[in-house]
Amino acid sequence: MSERGTPDLGPLSSGAESPPVPEFRLNHRRASEPSTLYLSRTGGGPAPGAGRRAPEALSSMYLLPERRLSICFVSDFYFPNFGGVESHQYQLAQCLIERGHKVVLITHAYGDRVGVRYMSSGMKVYYIPVIVMTSAASLPSIFGFFSIFRDIAIREQIDVVHGHQAFSSLCQESMLHARTMGIRTCFTDHSLFGFADLSSILTNKVLKWTLSDVDHSVCVSHTSRENTVLRAALDPGSISVIPNAITSIDFKPHPEGRPSERPTRPGAATDRRITVVVLSRLVYRKGVDPLLTVIPRICAAFPEVDFLIGGDGPKRVPLEQMREQYRLHQRVELIGAVAHRDVRDVLIRGDIFLNTSLTEAFCIAIVEAASCGLSVVSTRVGGVPEVLPRGMIQFANPEVEDLIAALSNGIRELPRFPPAWELHRAVRAMYSWRDVAHRVEQVYFRVLDRPHLSLLTRARRHASCGAIAGLMAVAIVLLDHLLLAFLDWAQPAEAIDQAPYFDPRTYDALLGRLAEATDEGAARAQ
Repeated sequence: MSERGTPDLGPLSSGAESPPVPEFRLNHRRASEPSTLYLSRTGGGPAPGAGRRAPEALSSMYLLPERRLSICFVSDFYFPNFGGVESHQYQLAQCLIERGHKVVLITHAYGDRVGVRYMSSGMKVYYIPVIVMTSAASLPSIFGFFSIFRDIAIREQIDVVHGHQAFSSLCQESMLHARTMGIRTCFTDHSLFGFADLSSILTNKVLKWTLSDVDHSVCVSHTSRENTVLRAALDPGSISVIPNAITSIDFKPHPEGRPSERPTRPGAATDRRITVVVLSRLVYRKGVDPLLTVIPRICAAFPEVDFLIGGDGPKRVPLEQMREQYRLHQRVELIGAVAHRDVRDVLIRGDIFLNTSLTEAFCIAIVEAASCGLSVVSTRVGGVPEVLPRGMIQFANPEVEDLIAALSNGIRELPRFPPAWELHRAVRAMYSWRDVAHRVEQVYFRVLDRPHLSLLTRARRHASCGAIAGLMAVAIVLLDHLLLAFLDWAQPAEAIDQAPYFDPRTYDALLGRLAEATDEGAARAQ
């Protein structure tokens, strides 16, 4: 145990050849909080990096659950759109299906992608034809979505509705309708919000209304949890902290390590270049503005440093103008949008990963970079300090001078930085989507064991949202119940066909037997 009351990182892997790395000290601020917040059967401390068990040690967790659930994810943000929320839902769904549960997802239509689509492991996705506003968020309708949602919930025999992201209108409406139908609800918040601008005020007011009736909430970091408690006026005990994760096998370092670690090829230039990778959406929130000053000053101070920038957005034009102004075409490469499957190929081209975000609830990108063996330099904002232990990351305030100082120090310390494969093994032991799925599963079981709320209790909860907003919320809930009664009369639940359960493991087993039978038949024919 460390002096902060949390387990040390310990060996980097289960093999005897991997020694401990004592410089990877934990830097989390919540070591004294109750272990019940982390939903781990073995207790434990803070989620991010706090002595996570290796995947091999978690094998006892991945037994079939005591009951199989039908789970419905709802969000405006899903594939073919790309982002952290989309990836989180996909990876979590795959692991829940692996554990024997049924998972369907509801999102809005993307172009001609309308109707029902199937993804890996038999995951069913409903692309609903609704009006979409800016940033892939659908237009709020309150009651217009209820008929379709009720049909899907009955057809798929949904036990739990899990909404993702506060900006999603479909998420907010589905949780309201699910509670009206008596279905359990859960909500995951992926972002941090302010309290001063008009957009944040309106979003926080709606969130306070919808979460007043939600069974349980999940946040990806302690900072995000504190932010949600303040925005939605929730009891902290009703929010669990379950971090994001990565599929570490998809983010392996180059076989020879970072470019600065690789042996020099015969006939190649003797001077080694150091590449700083920036990979994010090129928007204001991701800190592109300070980057416009950091890049030319670092290039002037370190002639051996190049920049590789991936991503697209409105801030790409200023980056191109900066490159033109300082004549850095040979040292600053802009590669545009990067598909998720190509992220690892971009990361292994670099030595240092630079994150300049101005606000961030978790930042999965720095975990992916560390898994690929890169040294990480990041702004100290939001939940970022909880993601990686000390020794893997250097922090800076979101200011130009502080970023330049931290990045300069990272460049000088690069020769003494731990090897890429040691970093990968450490990250692999910290983060696992199967671990996340197990914890979320415990949330589902917890909310299913709670008694149902009466209409009067729901009305009292909604009335607490304010003098005027509370009355409006109660009126909407009552109208929602009247609409449900009408839909039950117009289309009884007995008239809706129920979708049979699709077990992907049985399907894979049948395919395997069929392949074996085909091979045996071919062998006999020969």
